[in-house]
Amino acid sequence: MTIATLDQIRSPADLRALDRRELKSIAEQLREFVLQSVSRTGGHLSSNLGTVELTIALHYVFNTPDDRLVWDVGHQSYPHKILTGRREAMAHLRQRGGISGFPRRSESEYDAFGTAHSSTSISAALGMAVASRNLGSERRHIAVIGDGAMSAGMAFEALNNAGVTPDVNLLVVLNDNEMSISPAVGALNRYLARLLSGGAYAAAKNVGRAVLQRIPPALELARRIEGHAKGLMVKPATLFEEFGFNYVGPIDGHDLDALIPTLDNLRSLGGLQFLHVVTRKGHGYKLAEADPVLYHGPGKFDPTVGIQKPSSPSRPTFSKVFGRWLCDMAQADDRLVGITPAMREGSGLVEFEQRFPNRYFDVGIAEQHAVTFAAGLACEGLKPVLAIYATFLQRGYDQVIHDVALQNLDVTFALDRAGIVGADGATHAGNYDIASLRCVPNMVVATPSDENEARLLLSTCYRHAGPASVRYPRGAGCGAPVTAGLEEVEIGKGVVRLRGRRIAILGFGTLVPAAIAAGHRLGATVADMRFVKPLDEALILSLAESHEVFVTVEEAAVMGGAGSAVLEFLSARAVIIPMLQLGIPDRFIDHGDQAALLHELGLDAEGIERAIRLRFPAAARPSLVAGA
Repeated sequence: MTIATLDQIRSPADLRALDRRELKSIAEQLREFVLQSVSRTGGHLSSNLGTVELTIALHYVFNTPDDRLVWDVGHQSYPHKILTGRREAMAHLRQRGGISGFPRRSESEYDAFGTAHSSTSISAALGMAVASRNLGSERRHIAVIGDGAMSAGMAFEALNNAGVTPDVNLLVVLNDNEMSISPAVGALNRYLARLLSGGAYAAAKNVGRAVLQRIPPALELARRIEGHAKGLMVKPATLFEEFGFNYVGPIDGHDLDALIPTLDNLRSLGGLQFLHVVTRKGHGYKLAEADPVLYHGPGKFDPTVGIQKPSSPSRPTFSKVFGRWLCDMAQADDRLVGITPAMREGSGLVEFEQRFPNRYFDVGIAEQHAVTFAAGLACEGLKPVLAIYATFLQRGYDQVIHDVALQNLDVTFALDRAGIVGADGATHAGNYDIASLRCVPNMVVATPSDENEARLLLSTCYRHAGPASVRYPRGAGCGAPVTAGLEEVEIGKGVVRLRGRRIAILGFGTLVPAAIAAGHRLGATVADMRFVKPLDEALILSLAESHEVFVTVEEAAVMGGAGSAVLEFLSARAVIIPMLQLGIPDRFIDHGDQAALLHELGLDAEGIERAIRLRFPAAARPSLVAGA
C-alpha cells in the first residue's frame, strides 16, 4: 500500500478515496502542516492541533459539502480549511487579501456557516436541518461545539428547540477539551469532568460496545441496552437525552479507529444524535500541550524552540494598563469585583485573579449573564467592573439597557479591543459600541486617547455612581507614561491639546495622537474630547465660535458615532458650521495588519491630513512638504 501525502488531498473527495489505514499518516502530516503554517503567520494553534483527527473523520464519513458541517467559534477550523482546498492559501492566513482565520461562506462552499463568536453552531445547523426537511433533502447536518461554548445559553436554547422539532437530521459533536480560551468554568464543565473520570460509566460503555460488536444486526437492541446500562450506572447522558438526543460517548477524539465507525453508525441512524468526543488542545506538540493558553493565538515563532519572551520589555498594552489599574483600585476599594466572560488572559485579569481570588468571577462564555450578574452585584452595594471585548458586549446589549441602564446601576464596562482588531477581522471588530451605547440613557461613554488617559478615565468612570463604559483598542498605544495614582477627571470635560486656527479637530479616543500630528501640519486646533457622552458642550461652542470648520475623528463607526453626537448637539443649538466626520465607514473591515488597515481607511496622521485638505482646502495651512 502506497502512503498518501497531504498534498494529494485537494478536497474531501480525495480524502474519502483513501484506504482507512492511510488516514493516520494524513493526520500526522496535517498536524505538522498546521504547526509549521501557524508558526509562520501567527494564528490559533492549540485548538487546531486538537481537532486534526476529528476533522479528518468528519470529512471521511460525511459527504461534504452537501452534508453541512458547522464549526462553532471557528478558531478550530484550520485543518478543515487545509482539507478543503485551501492548503496553499494558509501562507496568507489572516493577512490582508488572504483567507480568514474563521469559516466564511464567501470563501468556500465547505464553510456552511460563518462563525467566530461562540455557541451559534447548533442553532445554525438546526435551521439548515429544518430547511432540508422542508425541501425534501436527505443531507446530514453536523455542529461541532466545544465544551467552553456549551456554557452559553444560546447552545441550550438550540438544544431545547431541536428536541421538539420533528424529522430532522442533526448531529451535535461536543468537542470536549476541558477549556475554552481561558480554562473552562462552571457546573457543566465539572459535570463533564466527572463523566470522563467515572469508572462505572466506562464499564457501562464497554457493555454497550461489546453488544454492538457481537450482534451487529441487532444494532437498535444493542443501542437500547447500552442506553439502559449507562442510565442505571451514572446517568451521564441524562442532560442531553432529556432534550431528545441520542447520546453516544465519550470517545477518544484522537483515535480514528473509534471516531470513524462511530460517526458511520450515527450517520446511518439519522435523527437527533449527540456525540461526546474528548480531545486535547495542542495535541501532538508538547509545548502547546503543556501550555495551551500561551499557544492559543500566538504570533510568529520558531516551532523548534517555542514561543520566547522578548529580550527587552515592550510598551504595555491597554489590556495590561487596565489590569494594573484594576488591581490598584481593588486595593483601594474593597467593594470592587472583577468579571470576565471567559477572557481572563486577553482582558488582563490574571494578576487580579491571583491577588483577589474571592473578588474575581469568570462566568464562562455567557455575555448576557455577565451583564445581569454585574447588575445583581451592584444592587447589593458592590462595584462590579466587567472586562469584556467590545465585540462581545454586543451579545449582552439587551441586558445593558434593561438590567443596568434602566435601573441606573453602578456597573463599569471596560471595553477591550475597541476599533480595528487586525488579524481577527470583521467578526471581532469593536466598531459599534459608541453608536450603540451613547443612545442608552444614564450611560457614560469615555474614549481615552492614550495609556495614561485610559487609567484616568477608568478611575473616573468607576467612581461615577451609575453605568459607564471606557473603550480602548487592542495592543499598545503611543507609549504615554502611566501615572501610578488613581486620579480622575471631570466627567464630560475635554482638553485642548494643540492650539491653531480656522480648523478644529475633535478627537475621540486613541486617534488623537494622529490628529495632533496632522494638526501640526495643518495649523489646526486639536481637542481631546475624552467623552462622547456627556459631550463637553461648552468646549464645542467655544471652538465653533473661534474656528471656521469642524473635523471629528474616531476609531469607530461613523454612522451614529461621536461625530454624529457633535452634529446633533450643534443642530439643537442652531449652530451651523461645515463639518467632516472621519471614522470607520459603513462596511465590514476585513482582516489585516492594524496599522495598515488604519492607513487604508485614512485614519492615520497622513490620511487625516489628506482628507481635511481635500474637504477644506482654503482653511488648511499650506503644506510644509512640497508636493503633499
